Amino acid sequence: FIIELMLALILTRIPYLSVPFKWLESYFHELSHGIATVLSGGIVSHIQLFPNGAGFCFSQGGSPLVIGFAGYFGAACWGYLIYLLATWPKGIRLSFAFLGGLVVLSGLLWGRDLLTLAILAVLTIVLLLPLKLSKNKILTQFLRIIGLMVMLNALASPTVLLGLEGQGDAVLLAERSWIPAWIWVAIWLFCSICALYMAWRRVDSATSR
Repeated sequence: FIIELMLALILTRIPYLSVPFKWLESYFHELSHGIATVLSGGIVSHIQLFPNGAGFCFSQGGSPLVIGFAGYFGAACWGYLIYLLATWPKGIRLSFAFLGGLVVLSGLLWGRDLLTLAILAVLTIVLLLPLKLSKNKILTQFLRIIGLMVMLNALASPTVLLGLEGQGDAVLLAERSWIPAWIWVAIWLFCSICALYMAWRRVDSATSR
């Protein structure tokens, strides 16, 4: 686990190579906003992704608190879910197919502009192209590293909000709840750390058995 975590950390710091994996975290962030919108009674118009890793979810209705909190929290949860899927060796190909299909479905439902669709197409390739590999062990390790990178990006992304004034999910939540923005950032960081810890415990308990 430590070796894979260090490898994931290095990959998230390599220029250009890390970009698609940053897009993955951004995608799951906006997807979580969208799911929270639908679950809280709102309607999603579309999502928008940018090359620098930023993104927007355009919606109407729903609970602003639930929607605003869901982005960074959801990204950490998706990273952990991906890691859990990678601990199911027999279903590793199905896991890649599920994630790739999820991206395709999101593009069909909520993709509107060409740039967003292009980014989603790259993410689909990242998730489906490995299926051409014949060894399930390599697929399992790759998916674990993807899950770790999503969690690491979910851990790093909220810290950017500390340098922003008047914008971002933390500011939105602060305005709606009167809880300072930095507390919301701290909660998201805690959630991401917990996701990484649970991933480690998953490996540790499996090794013990």
